[in-house]
Amino acid sequence: MLTNTKIPVSYLFKKVKYEILFVLIIGLLVHYLTTQFENIIPIMPITIPAFIGTAISVILSFKLNQSYDRWWEARKIWGSIVNDSRSFVLQLQSFVAKENQAEIREMAFRHIAWCYSLGQGLRGLDPVENMENFITGKDIQEIEKQSNKPLALLQLNTLQIAALKEKKSIDIFSQVQLNNTLVNFSNYMGMAERIKSTVFPITYRIFLHFFIYIFIVTLSIALRDIESYFEIPLLLVISTTFFLLEKSATHLQDPFRNRPTDTPVTAIARTIEINIKDLLKEKDIPKPHQPEKFYLS
Repeated sequence: MLTNTKIPVSYLFKKVKYEILFVLIIGLLVHYLTTQFENIIPIMPITIPAFIGTAISVILSFKLNQSYDRWWEARKIWGSIVNDSRSFVLQLQSFVAKENQAEIREMAFRHIAWCYSLGQGLRGLDPVENMENFITGKDIQEIEKQSNKPLALLQLNTLQIAALKEKKSIDIFSQVQLNNTLVNFSNYMGMAERIKSTVFPITYRIFLHFFIYIFIVTLSIALRDIESYFEIPLLLVISTTFFLLEKSATHLQDPFRNRPTDTPVTAIARTIEINIKDLLKEKDIPKPHQPEKFYLS
């Protein structure tokens, strides 16, 4: 997630460097053709590129809104995970008999592992990386057998709660409440996976780029009487604005692609870890996850 700090110009330039190069080539080519074949190429009224530019603005506005909705939904999902993670540990401490403190700690740490594993999995990274800090080697062996590692961690907690019920360490009401919370975690995971697996139509981006290039060509023809040292920079500035907005929308529509614009799942998981360890009165409590230059991962 981008922070309020100053974003480097180099970061912005890298996002549209190829598009700027194409616009430069198109602008120089059109300027050359309109100069050499002035009598053949008809005069282009400025209203035509103005109309195309307005249409592009409407399409871009729609795409930005849809992309931000996807990003905001992902952020709300992780906000709900934070809330229910706190509730889960509080429920364990309230419902489970005091002589089972070791099992409360084990399930709480397993849930921390679930948060990190879910974030890593959504980003296409190793979902069991650094899990040995929170779960036992036996648990790692168990989850390695399944393809969905976060789901395997939820299953382990569910089975342990059932075992506590069998030992009469919790009553049936407590088991139902804890299972409802675990079902919520499963639902949140499914919502995040839905966003991850639902691809924004690639044809939308292709058509948008096509119309931007058409706009550049028509605008260049309409500005044929302007000197190239003014016309080309003007084309670059206008087109860069469109391409940066389009690139921003493209990044927002995939909030789990391990980019600076992503939902900060690692930072959120760290917050959950801190909160849970505070509730457990742990001594080794980490510091909040710090931004990496201009973004929070």
